[in-house]
Amino acid sequence: MICEAVTALALAIYYEGRNQSVDGQRAIAEVVLNRVADPRFPDTICGVLSEDRGPKAHDCQFSYMCDGLPESPRDRTAYDTALRVAESAVRGDVLGHGANHYHATYVKPSWASHLTRVGQIGDHVFYIWD
Repeated sequence: MICEAVTALALAIYYEGRNQSVDGQRAIAEVVLNRVADPRFPDTICGVLSEDRGPKAHDCQFSYMCDGLPESPRDRTAYDTALRVAESAVRGDVLGHGANHYHATYVKPSWASHLTRVGQIGDHVFYIWD
């Protein structure tokens, strides 16, 4: 699989947060970039986004990567925004929250109790390892 980092990050932003504010999308991008910088994760954007750590066939870190659907954005306006956010993020325009994990507010993953919550933006709660 060939992966272009900015496009991959834009797709992650689109599928994980196209209904969020630009700051919410920037926060998602920052989590990906923080993982790239963390030795516990793959060292590329594409590696982070495609990482599969679970025992099941579809235990991806980012659920849209394992849902079996093609990554073909239908909302061009939302994708264009995600692409601008991704381009800006790889140039260093981030919020500085330091988070390397997040989840939607409507789920309660067990791993969240083992991390430090650093904030919430829109429908996502952000965490960092201690």
